[in-house]
Amino acid sequence: MIEWQKSSFSSGSDGANCVELARAEPWLLLRESEEPERVLAVRADALAGLLRHVRAGSR
Repeated sequence: MIEWQKSSFSSGSDGANCVELARAEPWLLLRESEEPERVLAVRADALAGLLRHVRAGSR
């Protein structure tokens, strides 16, 4: 069973505006609460690279 974790940056107590993350080796799964049937599977190193790139662009 996949256990989804809500982002700490999600807004509202109803969970209507949130991004969720789950682990399904070797993948990390991402989904938005408004469309939970649409799941994006990415490798952990690819997601880490994307986050580094985004953070570097904000400086």
